Amino acid sequence: MKRLMMAVLVALPLAASANSAFKDCSMKAAKTAKKADLEKMATIKPAEAKSIALKDHAGGSIVKGGIETEDGCLVYSYHVKDASGKGQTEVFVDAGNGMVLKNEHEGSVRTAMEKPVDKTKELAGKTKEKVTGEPSTNQAMPK
Repeated sequence: MKRLMMAVLVALPLAASANSAFKDCSMKAAKTAKKADLEKMATIKPAEAKSIALKDHAGGSIVKGGIETEDGCLVYSYHVKDASGKGQTEVFVDAGNGMVLKNEHEGSVRTAMEKPVDKTKELAGKTKEKVTGEPSTNQAMPK
């Protein structure tokens, strides 16, 4: 019982800090909302959000990303590859006011682990497009 209590006490501040980056977002959105509805809600357009995401990452390039709901907030999430090629940073841009809510650095090991998952999502997205005729949100950004 003491171990359980200690684990909870240690995990609680970490869990609270994980969501604190999104507590000040300007727009809320449902997790189940369609991408088209999210795009209509956003006051910041994708091109502007990409510029904002790249602003603090000189020489970086966007690998993938787009509009989504994160912890109830409407955000653009872009994976920005470092100019050095040693990993990438996921940048969360508020879709309502353009503020950067969070930067999450991902090392090259995590990036390598994500590649099979990304490939699976890309294939699923292409299949969805063929079946439904609607664009998918699961595809990587074109290079």
